[in-house]
Amino acid sequence: MARVLVTRLLPEGGLDPLDGHELVQRDDDRPFTHEELVAAVPGVDAIVCLLTDRIDARVIDAGAGRLKVIGNVAVGFDNVDVIAATARGVAVCNTPGVLDETTADLAFALILSASRLLSEAERDIRAGRWHGWGIDQYLGRDVHGATLGLVGYGRIGRAVARRAEGFGMRVLHHARRDTGAPGFVADLDVLLAEADVVSLHVPLSAETRHLFDARRLARMKPTAVLVNTSRGPVVDEEALAVALENGTIFAAGLDVYEREPDVHPRLLAAPRTALLPHVGSASVATRTRMARVASEGVRAVLAGERPSNLVT
Repeated sequence: MARVLVTRLLPEGGLDPLDGHELVQRDDDRPFTHEELVAAVPGVDAIVCLLTDRIDARVIDAGAGRLKVIGNVAVGFDNVDVIAATARGVAVCNTPGVLDETTADLAFALILSASRLLSEAERDIRAGRWHGWGIDQYLGRDVHGATLGLVGYGRIGRAVARRAEGFGMRVLHHARRDTGAPGFVADLDVLLAEADVVSLHVPLSAETRHLFDARRLARMKPTAVLVNTSRGPVVDEEALAVALENGTIFAAGLDVYEREPDVHPRLLAAPRTALLPHVGSASVATRTRMARVASEGVRAVLAGERPSNLVT
């Protein structure tokens, strides 16, 4: 029987694959501080963590000699120092393919909300600022028949493309390598000049950090909408706020932020924004399955098997 540190409370059934192992976890959902993680790791064989847990070299070193596997309940794993884990022989597992459709639903919801100014309209009606129908109120941009530019064309990007087809959208996409699929655009700047809606679906890396800065935003149409459901630091939040204030782009829909849970105050005050608190995968079924997939990866490594969701 192995000892598994579980950093947060997970949906019911999420830890079922680890039945028979000793689970080390709190009774409540208080997050571990970094220092508490370092102190908790010695004496455990595995960690099941969330993307909000910073599993860096110091945490991994604290488990030296015993720690075998880290199960990250997320597709992205930029919160885990994979290089340090690999160097110390610690496996890292994630949850690929589990949340694609749910996140794509959310991305398309943001496309609709930002394009049609739905958040702005709802804020006004809740605050009592709406005094009756007017022909020039909340004039958004049509989604049907528009051109969608996908930046990144992995599983989630392709799922968004399928939804766009139902709205009669023309779909273009950009990726690091030629996908061979219809609509591929090799030059990102060319895609930005064409797209009415730009939706981001790239992992966070040195190359994608602030991929959308002031220069890239200026390449977009002044009538265009930017949607980000990938990772917050892909977008320079201050540059985006300035672009919205100046009318460089029309609107933005965001589910992720540079310094979560903090959001740049200028972005909070910016016009024509739909802002959500990182809920891309937030359905009961998907979050439960994410926990189970991460737990199953941990179980497999502890049993000497090679899991299908191995990152390292």
